Amino acid sequence: MTQDLNLALLLGALVLLVAVWALRLSQRLGLPVLLIYLALGVAVGEAGLGVQFEDYEIARVLGLAALMIIIAEGGLTMRWSTLRSVVGSTVALSTLGVVITIAVAGVALHLLLGLDLRLALLYGAVLSSTDAAAVFATLRRLRLLPRTAATLEAESASNDPAAVIAVLLLSVGPEEIVWWRDGLMVVYQLVGGGVVGALVALVGIVVLRWVALPSAGLYPLAVVGFAVLAFAVGSLVATSGFVAVYVAGVILGNARLPHHQAIMGFAEGLAWIAQISLFVLLGLLVSPSELPSAIGVAMVVGVVLLLLARPVAVAACVSWFRVGWREQVFLSWAGLRGAVPIVLATIPLSEGVAGARGLFDVVFVLVVVFTLVQGTTLRPLARLLGVAAPGEVTDLAVETAPLERMGADLLQLEIPPGSRLSGVYVDELRLPPGAAVTLVLRNGEGFVPSPQTRLRVGDSLLIVATSRARDATEARLRAISRRGRLARWLGDQGEQS
Repeated sequence: MTQDLNLALLLGALVLLVAVWALRLSQRLGLPVLLIYLALGVAVGEAGLGVQFEDYEIARVLGLAALMIIIAEGGLTMRWSTLRSVVGSTVALSTLGVVITIAVAGVALHLLLGLDLRLALLYGAVLSSTDAAAVFATLRRLRLLPRTAATLEAESASNDPAAVIAVLLLSVGPEEIVWWRDGLMVVYQLVGGGVVGALVALVGIVVLRWVALPSAGLYPLAVVGFAVLAFAVGSLVATSGFVAVYVAGVILGNARLPHHQAIMGFAEGLAWIAQISLFVLLGLLVSPSELPSAIGVAMVVGVVLLLLARPVAVAACVSWFRVGWREQVFLSWAGLRGAVPIVLATIPLSEGVAGARGLFDVVFVLVVVFTLVQGTTLRPLARLLGVAAPGEVTDLAVETAPLERMGADLLQLEIPPGSRLSGVYVDELRLPPGAAVTLVLRNGEGFVPSPQTRLRVGDSLLIVATSRARDATEARLRAISRRGRLARWLGDQGEQS
């Protein structure tokens, strides 16, 4: 027994270290890192080192637990000032968008492939949910307009309830479906999950502010504990645990809690472990010898989903919220599928649905191929469509600075080629009171700028801003990056677009 444990620990440690190194490799090769994690699982599995794993029920449970951590971290890092502008479009995509995707994909696959209508709709249901793990991991490498990034992240964290309900209903049979009842159940899960998440988070804020814990390392554990509590309570009262944990994460992440930077760092590390574990586990689950026969069907399903069902759903849901066609095209292309469809594909397998094994193989192939296609083309597509935002400032975690006690944030801004920030003098930035450029890094050398320092392409700026001045600082820098030093005279106030 001890020897088996030692071997398991050895294998687990090696997989973890290779997965950490793979992140650098993926950045150099331009490949989505999640595909490398899937490949690691396949290499360790029956076709590689021979580890046998075929328990779909355990895979589903562990997969949902990993997704809970990933979604919690996504909520913790989401700024409320960005999220509130996309609530309407997010709710539409998470409900109506899922229904439209299922209907369009199901009917198209029924006509094109001759699949039984129930099975065709099941394909659409399994693939109707965008994946939080894939979206969060991919968006970390991109700089998008705040509204675009927030829409993708919030949608991927909240569209699981409708997809799960649809998969469960189609797996047990059409005779169990009562459309009006099940539609109300989706609404109840979304609203109820949000209420539960908000209540748990508010309790967490009160507790963490008023109860002095004996060690700084306990605060990150407590925050993650409250996020998991939101998921558990939401699930127990038959609402969406995923919505609950995301809402709780957003509220906790935007609250002024002790040791905020340590909390963010811990949550990010935990989310990476969850992503690595999830995709390695799903790679273990697949049988590579059965995949070649699924390639043809997977290509047809992927094309229908990517070029028909997803664009129709996006257009129908976000056009009402004054979202332009360029942003709609990007939202359609960036609806990444990853772990969630593979986890959902285990439900029909455990229910014994006819054709479920073929569905699982098709979904696995589709996730691999289309994540590769979409993941490697998002950056150039964002630039082509004008939804990239190279002038956006980002958080910079500095654990040695006493910024938390001072109620301040440290922001980083890089000036890429073509930015209107190039050529602007520091005093022309006209940052609001409470914000200042404290350091400029140029050609590998750092210096403290004077008001007459002229910014150049390639400069990296460190900006300290008080909590009250942060939003105004971001808006001002956003406006100058778009319109130059005369942004205010030209009427650009830096609103998110």
